[in-house]
Amino acid sequence: MSSNRITPTEAWQATASRAADCALFFDFDGVLSPITDDPGASQPVPEVLEALDALSRLVRRVAIVSARPVGFLRERFGTLSEVDLFGLYGLERSHGKGETVTEPAALPWVPVVEEVAAAATDALGDKTFVEFKRLSVALHWRKTPEHAAEIEAWAHAEAERRGLKVQLGRKVIELKPPVDRDKGFVISEAVLSVGCAWYFGDDVSDIKAFDALRARTAVEPGFLGVCVAVASSDETGQEVSDAADFTIDSPVAVGAFLADAVKILQANA
Repeated sequence: MSSNRITPTEAWQATASRAADCALFFDFDGVLSPITDDPGASQPVPEVLEALDALSRLVRRVAIVSARPVGFLRERFGTLSEVDLFGLYGLERSHGKGETVTEPAALPWVPVVEEVAAAATDALGDKTFVEFKRLSVALHWRKTPEHAAEIEAWAHAEAERRGLKVQLGRKVIELKPPVDRDKGFVISEAVLSVGCAWYFGDDVSDIKAFDALRARTAVEPGFLGVCVAVASSDETGQEVSDAADFTIDSPVAVGAFLADAVKILQANA
């Protein structure tokens, strides 16, 4: 837990008095779902689904902000009609079961990303798992850590050649359109309309979201921003924990943590 920052008890007590003006934002992998070797097999912890459903009726907004496509997220959270979905770092977005809206500036890059996915398969073969997401392509080396350096070098060279951006993650590198969208950008925009926000993350890409909450607090001292790191495995770096107000041990623990939050907010409703 970071020193001189809000504690979990203090944070929920402060949130309870302003729940109607509060938004809760969550990364997916490693936060609401355990990390898996097969990216397609990831599922949210059951207790998380129950808690998010309840929280969506107690706070102003609940949203998932993920590198996953909206379609993937909707398959897992589609029963939660009031939860917003931000996919591909904000290149896609949807409210519950509503229409998926794609960032227009990213659409011309779909053929380029598709070509990169095919090129990665040809060049790297079984050294990486190629995850094509229409607007981005992720190269995973969770099962092949001995090839990490080669995969990263190939991705950086290909990104430079194609004019794409690179996003590093945990045992993955992602190539995406050169459009100004990341988790920090999403949160910076989203918190303009609320007076309180929490963000739960577990990877280096989530630090930008933490920074967005810190920046909002700096210009509006009355704003309550709470940054939570989730230690989904021993892969969660100290950098992420140091950037947060406190750390939760696992996605399963997140489910229990949110269930307790529901009780606190219901008691103060």
